[in-house]
Formats: sequence, C-alpha cells, structure tokens
Amino acid sequence: MDELDVFGIPVPDAGPVFFAALGVHVAAGLCCVGCGAVAALSLKGGAWHVRSGRIYLWGLGVVWASMAVLSVIRWRENAGLFAVGTLALAAALAGYTMRRRRPALHIAGMGASYIALLTGFYLDNGPHLPLWERLPGWSHGALPSLVGAPLIALTLWRRRPTRTAKKVTS
Repeated sequence: MDELDVFGIPVPDAGPVFFAALGVHVAAGLCCVGCGAVAALSLKGGAWHVRSGRIYLWGLGVVWASMAVLSVIRWRENAGLFAVGTLALAAALAGYTMRRRRPALHIAGMGASYIALLTGFYLDNGPHLPLWERLPGWSHGALPSLVGAPLIALTLWRRRPTRTAKKVTS
C-alpha cells in the first residue's frame, strides 16, 4: 500500500473513506488533548472543568468512532490501537459515571483515559515525531503512563479526605 507524507508522518493511501475518517479523527483528537488538559488543570466542579470534561468525553466518542472506521479499513495494522482506544473510552465513561458518587474513581478513570489517548497517539506516530523518533520503541507506549500515573496518584493523594481529631468534651 502506498503512503503519503503529511508533515513528516507517513499516512497510508487507503482511499477517500480512510482520509475522511482520519481528518475527523485528528480534529477530534486535538480537541480531546486540549479539553482534557483544561479539565485537569482547572478548578474542580467549576464551569471550565465541567464544560471541558464534557467536550473531552464527546470528543473521545468521536475519536473512538473514527478510529473504528480506520481500524476496519486497516485491521491488521490497527488492531492494537483499536484496543487502546477502546480502553480510553471505557475508562472515560467509567470515570464520568463516578463523578459525583466516587470522586477518586472519577479522577482515576478520566486520567487513565487521557493516558490511553496519548499512548495511542505516540504508539502510532512516535516513531515519526522529532525527538520521539530517537527514543526506543518501548518508550512510545510506556512514557505516557510513566508520566501520567504518578500525576494521578499525586492528585488522589492531595484530594484524600483528611482525618479530623475527635473532640474531647469536658
């Protein structure tokens, strides 16, 4: 199969449906990266957090749907990415449903989803990106987790409930 060079990244020439799905996929992925970062860095429960988180979730649904189309067209090459994308969507949906009942699971689910989103991107594109191309192959899949998991753990640790001392009445 022929390849096209788009900004230094080889893109398979797999026909017009593939290119249309890829365009939607890239746009939705960029939206997710931005909105996910805004949600993670903004005041929890505030307007920016809530709006960005919802846009992230909907965008991730579009990323998953477009990824499904891309995977059907090139299953042999994309089966692993399909698994990573499905994990990202499942973690986000689980995290979203826990937003009020179990805030720690919300943080863990949404964080894991963002890590999986970035992992899929770097697995597919890392070998062609400046600086990333110099890293060993294993790092493309591992670095998002190696950076993201400690950040999630730190966030959970900082948001843990504090124990209050029992009041002594005299």
